[in-house]
Amino acid sequence: MNTVTKLTQKDVIKSVLTFFFGIIGIYLLMLCMIAIRYGASDFSIYFVNYKNQLITVVVAIFILCAILYTFFFFENKRVLTSVGKMCELFLILYIALAINFVFCRYVDPMSRPFVFVSLMCVTLFRRIDAIFINTTYALIMLVIDRFAALTMEPEMIYRSYACLLCAFCTGIISAFVFSTIKNRFQCVVFAFTLLLPVEIINCVIVLPVTQFPAELVLDLLIFGAVGCIVSVMLYMFILPVFEKLFAEMTVFRLREITSDSVKLIKRLKENAPGTYSHSVVVSQLVEACAKAIGEDAELARAAAFYHDVGKLKGPEMFAENQTEYNFHDDITPELSVDIIRSHTRNGAELIKKSRLPDFFADVAVQHHGTMPIKYFYYKALKMSDGELNIENYSYAGPRPETKIATLIMIADSAEAATRTLPDRSPEKIEAFVRGIIEERLDLGQFDNCNITMRELTIIKSTLVSQLSGVYHSRVAYPKISISKKK
Repeated sequence: MNTVTKLTQKDVIKSVLTFFFGIIGIYLLMLCMIAIRYGASDFSIYFVNYKNQLITVVVAIFILCAILYTFFFFENKRVLTSVGKMCELFLILYIALAINFVFCRYVDPMSRPFVFVSLMCVTLFRRIDAIFINTTYALIMLVIDRFAALTMEPEMIYRSYACLLCAFCTGIISAFVFSTIKNRFQCVVFAFTLLLPVEIINCVIVLPVTQFPAELVLDLLIFGAVGCIVSVMLYMFILPVFEKLFAEMTVFRLREITSDSVKLIKRLKENAPGTYSHSVVVSQLVEACAKAIGEDAELARAAAFYHDVGKLKGPEMFAENQTEYNFHDDITPELSVDIIRSHTRNGAELIKKSRLPDFFADVAVQHHGTMPIKYFYYKALKMSDGELNIENYSYAGPRPETKIATLIMIADSAEAATRTLPDRSPEKIEAFVRGIIEERLDLGQFDNCNITMRELTIIKSTLVSQLSGVYHSRVAYPKISISKKK
């Protein structure tokens, strides 16, 4: 993904206003909590009794959110350029604070799902972002616990500190461990791994103050387990809503949209089997290359699945789906070029119509860049008396703007070309892949993305290794017939 290094004046104004309204939302949520906690009759009395404490709460929350904004300003400006990402951030905080209030009010303060914020943020943001957001949330929760008299009584100071440590420690653990989780069952297992730090913190801080009564020990163990399990359950229930609402590409969502049951993939498999087979191999190649250069392998794999879906509009016009008859033999090179290059635009339209991530549509139109369609250009040259404008026989672009689009450009051409090689030895494949990369470098196809020569070398080595495995030579079987024994 492209990183944002500088904010425009418009971005700054937009992000500051969004954060301001986000903070106002927290204050309004607190008013709702006060109304529920004290009722209409004691609503005004509460403000009289807790006037000074509420000023502390309001100022503290504002300062914490301002620090969070400053963090994003210096560490991840991309969040501040997207109203959607900022809305996600505050929506997560609203949900977490509301759920915490409900559990404090109707269950127990120690049963609150502390890990929910960290799980959501490590999935939807970067790891360092998740850690900082979770820390901010833990401090906001402490401020409300200590001063607002909404979630627990002020004299229960030891419990508020136990909750702070639980939220902070489990958040840090989940930020580092949860990124390795790739399916929803592992999420359930992860909930139980969080029990150990929660129970240790609760027992070390709470029990010495209350002289270890047996019933409190049992309560702490039960409520700690409830908090961890409910955190993961809420995460699994709410995350799909965020995936749909904000078009997020989580690892779970990416795996779902690359299964054969997805409508577009199913159509590709049935109507363009050659293209489907090509896309499957390209996705494997791209996934390996993405891992090798440190890109998002799941996202790269999913994008590769959809890069050629535009060929569903006239699949018989593309070589991998043809049998003996070639439709291009009976039409002009100009018409052939129009048909071939239109598959990038058609793919983007199909992807958007299917409400798939816009990133896939971007890859679909960028994966050929502005490369010439050489076969039909040469065919036209033979039929022409003079020179031809090669731009009329080239893809419309734009050129790849992300490393993943660049990976797919190289892997797409390398896989298709390797199929045609009579000699598929590693040496021949290496020379061929090197030629593909060098040609695109010479034509400036990588100018719009920040890929390095070192990364291109790694990509070349990875592709050679992968393609040598996919198209390895086989032992020639002896031509003998064996009859069944009587």
